[in-house]
Amino acid sequence: MENIFKSGTKHSKFCWENLGDIKEGRGELGEDMPVLVYRLMQYTMLDALSKDLGEEQANIYFRKAGHLAGVEFAKNTLDLNVDFDAFVADLQKALEDLKIGILRMEAYDKETGDLILTVGEDLDCSGIPVSNENVCTYDEGFISGILYAYTNKKYEVKEVDCWANGDRVCRFTGAIQE
Repeated sequence: MENIFKSGTKHSKFCWENLGDIKEGRGELGEDMPVLVYRLMQYTMLDALSKDLGEEQANIYFRKAGHLAGVEFAKNTLDLNVDFDAFVADLQKALEDLKIGILRMEAYDKETGDLILTVGEDLDCSGIPVSNENVCTYDEGFISGILYAYTNKKYEVKEVDCWANGDRVCRFTGAIQE
């Protein structure tokens, strides 16, 4: 049997199909799992990378991983051939259905592509203790990847408000990179 994580190259590349048939593989337990388990994986991974590479480099890798996930998520779950309003509605539904968070578009400039959006009940941080920092670097990458898949333009996405900073939603700004 071929190792899907070492498919012919020294460094494997992520492939959506390698996520497998979750319904078939988890017939008894189902597709859902507690947020606790997701955060356990995410926070311990970030901790290990931060200890080995430093916090700044670990966040760069988390942002890159989020971007890759966002691109693949958008390509495999969203309709990328609709107008912007329909795209946002589709994205809102997908994020809510998958219990990732509740997306609200606060502002969108059709001329520049700049946007401001919030994610409530965010999978990554809603409910964590206040640490006076923004922690959703993976989400920054995830959102930038989704926007790239839809627009074919590179977006810089920055979290400006975060639950970990005492806010009740995570707020992100997005701007097309030149």
